[in-house]
Amino acid sequence: MTAPVILLLGKDGQVGWELQRSLGVIGDVVALGRAGASVPGIDAPLCGDLTDLDGISRTVQALRPAVIVNAAAYTAVDQAEAEPARAQRLNAEAPGVLARAAAACGAWLVHYSTDYVFDGSGDRPWREDDAPAPLNVYGHTKWAGEQAIRASGCRHLILRTQWVYGVRGGNFARTMLRLALTRERLTVVADQMGAPTGADLIADVTVHALRHALTAGQGSGTYHLAAAGVTSWHGYACVLIEEARRRWPDAPWRVQAIDPIPSSAYPTPAQRPRNSRLDTTRLRQTFGLHLPPWESGVRRWVSSVCADQGIIS
Repeated sequence: MTAPVILLLGKDGQVGWELQRSLGVIGDVVALGRAGASVPGIDAPLCGDLTDLDGISRTVQALRPAVIVNAAAYTAVDQAEAEPARAQRLNAEAPGVLARAAAACGAWLVHYSTDYVFDGSGDRPWREDDAPAPLNVYGHTKWAGEQAIRASGCRHLILRTQWVYGVRGGNFARTMLRLALTRERLTVVADQMGAPTGADLIADVTVHALRHALTAGQGSGTYHLAAAGVTSWHGYACVLIEEARRRWPDAPWRVQAIDPIPSSAYPTPAQRPRNSRLDTTRLRQTFGLHLPPWESGVRRWVSSVCADQGIIS
């Protein structure tokens, strides 16, 4: 049996890097970054730059994959306030183009969205059918991308996730460990609640859900994907640094205190939701999944960082 062709966009990001590993067990992966690539048997180079809408459409037409996984996005939340057009192109227009191209060739589309489509009110976990009300440009563009995908009629898995960290790229976890080596006192927001979710977990869940979708031919829809449990950014930082001290006791740690502060004490260009909790019941029941607690993923990440100390510097 011939393995299905899987087109992966955003191969160099936190999630994309993990997807290059995980997707290989279910198909032949053509992984593209912004620079694109040449593929044997296809005349023109394939385009991986989501700002080139014609280019990514031609790429899908040339490759005719069974699955498109879009791990590329505009994720600079604060910068999006000053660059709304670029955020709209990457987060809304490009996913719409991919979705229409997927519909035309019968492919499944996997797309990652965010808890930022909600306004963060209340204190219960958000369900997939709750009404979106984004607070910032980033959230508005991600919601617009979801709508474009649904309107295309393609078979899709829209996976809303949150507080992503991984072994590549910048993230909160790496920043906290770097600051703990250089500052005696840290202040971290304590009134925004969510679940730190590893890029490796996201990639593995994606493959599990895709395997089900390809085998059963069903499951198209929107799902919430996050590690189990809930914490604040302050709680997250405390677990990170405590585990790093335990794993790497001889490191030149300077931090003596990690103080909780309200969001109002740390103003940012983009307003953040206070309640980012995501209800993952639909994902777990549809695909028969168990999602591990956020602490286990964070501690595992710290262990890998401490094994390669240069990742913090």
